[in-house]
Amino acid sequence: MADSPLIEIRNLVKHFGSVIALSGVSMSVGRGEVLCLLGDNGAGKSTLIKTLSGVHKPTSGEYLVEGRSVAFASPRDALDAGIATVYQDLAMIPLMSVTRNFFMGREPVKGVWPFRYVDFDHCDTVTREEMHRIGIDVRDPHQAVGTLSGGERQCVAIARAVYFGAKVLILDEPTSALGVAQTSMVLKYIHQVRSKGLGVIFITHNVRHAYAVGDRFTVLNRGKTLGTHAKSEIKIDELQNLMAGGKELQAVSEELGGMV
Repeated sequence: MADSPLIEIRNLVKHFGSVIALSGVSMSVGRGEVLCLLGDNGAGKSTLIKTLSGVHKPTSGEYLVEGRSVAFASPRDALDAGIATVYQDLAMIPLMSVTRNFFMGREPVKGVWPFRYVDFDHCDTVTREEMHRIGIDVRDPHQAVGTLSGGERQCVAIARAVYFGAKVLILDEPTSALGVAQTSMVLKYIHQVRSKGLGVIFITHNVRHAYAVGDRFTVLNRGKTLGTHAKSEIKIDELQNLMAGGKELQAVSEELGGMV
């Protein structure tokens, strides 16, 4: 359905035994949109990511992809539906080349069995072109991916997902361990991805990074959504207070005599 959000969840609930990890979460992301999912540690962000990407099955609630109800049995099902997740650890092998990491598990082959072989010339060309397209000059695609900066590795992981047909990118804290210049690189690339019509779910606890690229903001707290706001509806300070719990901060500030 052309007018349907790329991803929509309605009253999503996830229990682990007696522990309620998600308690009625609702959100959606459309084409060419960056939805920022904000929340402190323990808010339920990781559980939500793994539920969206097919690692966990929801206990109840609706999960729709392009208007169609889905029930993923594995991360491969989510990937086949165009939902790619870039986790914080990037799932890369530092000692392997940029090319091998880019095509890991999806290597194109040539020839006829039993004389099939990986077409590394094609892989090298694609890797170099895709990296150059986002402003990263990989002079030697055989260099170990561990020699790249943190921001460059993030961009490799995102470029890989885009190249292999992702419609929705779920980015798990992509800027958490990066410096200012590397963070800027990643945020610029997120903007590029949005301009191509992909949907992006940007998970972070850094409000300033979210506000730089986000179109809408959903705040999670203890497994529940505290609301979704468009950028035009909320200021960065209000968003920070909503995420951190404005009343709690105010109470602490008063208790400490305005020091907070």
